[in-house]
Amino acid sequence: MTDKQWELLALLLPSSDGLRGRKFRNNRVVVEGMLYRLRTGLPWRDLPSHFGPWKTVWKRHRRYAGDGTWDRVLTALVAMADAGGNLDWAVSVDSTVVRVHQHGANAARHTGGSTELHEPA
Repeated sequence: MTDKQWELLALLLPSSDGLRGRKFRNNRVVVEGMLYRLRTGLPWRDLPSHFGPWKTVWKRHRRYAGDGTWDRVLTALVAMADAGGNLDWAVSVDSTVVRVHQHGANAARHTGGSTELHEPA
């Protein structure tokens, strides 16, 4: 993440100022750890040590996801990008039809045959 990107993101993330308990560890390193894990798809426990303890990164990610912080950050970033003209609202419509397997459908299936054919002779 560039310094300019971090400056913008840091304004949107909560701070530990005024909260009881220990102050947040370097928030940038923790967020970089979250992004690294998202980018690579590796398990939390395999996070490289230069991002700090994996439990710290996991707990902060869980807290931000649970209290709606990531939702607010995304909404604010989209609004800023749209206001600045940096967002292209192109919509792609695909006309592909994907059918559900007959056993996956919820509606009754009528094959046109009569029920008498299924009775024993």
